[in-house]
Amino acid sequence: MKMFQQKSFWILTSFVLFVGYWISCTKHDQILTVNNTSDNSTTLQSIKVTTPPTIDGTIDASWANATKLNILPTVPDPGNGLFSGYSGQQYPATIRSMYDDQNIYFLVEIKDPTQSVNVAPWYFDPAKNVTGKTGWQKEPNNDSYDANGALSRVGFGEDRIAMLWNIDNSTPKFVSQTCYSSCHIFTPYMDYSKDPAVYTANASGNHYTNGASEKIDMWWGRLGYMSKDASLHFVDDNYQDWAGGPTYTNVTGGNGNGRHVDGIYPDGTKSKTWPYRPNYTSSPTQGEVNNSQNFYFSHKVDTVTVKDTVSVPVWVIPGAGSAGYILVADTASGKAKKVTQLDIKTGVLTLSDGSTIDPNVGTDYQKSSGATGATAKNSIPGYIGVPLIGGRADITGAAVYTGTGWIVEYKRALKTGDVLKQDIDFSSLQDQVFGVAIWNNSNYQHGIQPNLTLTFKK
Repeated sequence: MKMFQQKSFWILTSFVLFVGYWISCTKHDQILTVNNTSDNSTTLQSIKVTTPPTIDGTIDASWANATKLNILPTVPDPGNGLFSGYSGQQYPATIRSMYDDQNIYFLVEIKDPTQSVNVAPWYFDPAKNVTGKTGWQKEPNNDSYDANGALSRVGFGEDRIAMLWNIDNSTPKFVSQTCYSSCHIFTPYMDYSKDPAVYTANASGNHYTNGASEKIDMWWGRLGYMSKDASLHFVDDNYQDWAGGPTYTNVTGGNGNGRHVDGIYPDGTKSKTWPYRPNYTSSPTQGEVNNSQNFYFSHKVDTVTVKDTVSVPVWVIPGAGSAGYILVADTASGKAKKVTQLDIKTGVLTLSDGSTIDPNVGTDYQKSSGATGATAKNSIPGYIGVPLIGGRADITGAAVYTGTGWIVEYKRALKTGDVLKQDIDFSSLQDQVFGVAIWNNSNYQHGIQPNLTLTFKK
């Protein structure tokens, strides 16, 4: 983007960007189609029960007493190409809720004709196995397009669901904007990484709140992960915060990233380079872990020695086909083998038991041609599924694909043991505004249903 520094230009540009942000990143473009039924309610009523449902993805008879809230999350068009190919898509779903003296329960049914659980799998492309490079590649996790806007490769992304809640009513904008209250996709910021500093339009899509005391609870359900194995029956508990805000960064929009997993918090230090974000404590390895490792090679180009880095899978289940995820149990049992060597010339992988995978023999490790062709028959999972622990494991859940959609069931304690102000507290049974997002075979492109309200039938 060409930068201008004249004052008049930036005043006008800031106004235009702000208007664009307000139009595309507020509730107003979403409430026109709250649902696709005659019931136009935006209220989800949670009913009191004495016998809780079993959280297994099977709809117990007790759910028949809970009223369905029909929603139609719609993928917005921010106007900057961030959701290209997905804008306007709608994902019909229903939500029900129950509670007892200890927990709150949710049942979400999502209409979806395709089950997307094989996320960014590995395949081998012989044409890319050239000097200093490797033919081992990962499929894109969302639809990708060429310079002319034509689909170049269909995505291998995830089906997901998320909920956002206002922790202790700390985020004022959440009351009227819910999901959009931490969306700073269009707000410009001063970029101090350049000398002289320049005012810059933001298109990152990062989320953070608007003040140091503001926090949003974010429930993040990866449906492929949840449906893979009983050890993964969790909705990932996350939160959003200020990420340091303008005090550290002078960022008035989007450069900060306020999304974090539960259990981590600012450690009192900040990065040594602009934008001087606060540093956070670390979280144990858990959730979706990238099944990727780097190998380093040196080779000569003419008379110059060049060092290259190439990525390949860490773990492989030989002959397993497209497995979706590799489990920790697979690595512990020996079912999954670790990749210990790569032949940079041929792409042959050597495994921990001494066996090899030669992707040039046959085509089982090579994807179909064309933009919409299938991935490799023996594609290697792009992620390892690691069970959640600690604060991230507060929400027990299960997901089942029926052939026409997802049944997603989950529960959480009305009040968790959280002492870091990272969880919403339902124990008062007060009304709570919330928003819902649904992903369909995508990475960050998602449908949004803002401005919903949870009430408790006492």
